[in-house]
Amino acid sequence: MMRPSPSLLAVSLCTRPVDFRKGAQSLALLVEAELGLSPFAGHLVVFCNRARTGVKILYWERNGFCLWHKRLEQERFHWPKAEPEGIVTLTGQQLNWLLDGYDLAAFKPHKTLSYTTVR
Repeated sequence: MMRPSPSLLAVSLCTRPVDFRKGAQSLALLVEAELGLSPFAGHLVVFCNRARTGVKILYWERNGFCLWHKRLEQERFHWPKAEPEGIVTLTGQQLNWLLDGYDLAAFKPHKTLSYTTVR
């Protein structure tokens, strides 16, 4: 994987910072024990370090774990605030925006309109 596919429907993002000395096995254990997800489900699980200068993406591919890592030379990732569950679900497109440096909280859609009749 060079970059996550924008067509991914669901990506699990861990909102708590993670010690980046952890490798694939330790992160898989964290996914199972702390996030309550199956690390073998084939979906992407995304982690960030405390300084928000690095991202690791863990996923299971047929017969082993794959670990993707991006480290910024300058700047920081705009990471979502910690949730009580510890995870936020994103789409593949949102993950790519996050990797490109966009602040997802700043993206505000138009108001949802609700009508009962057409005039």
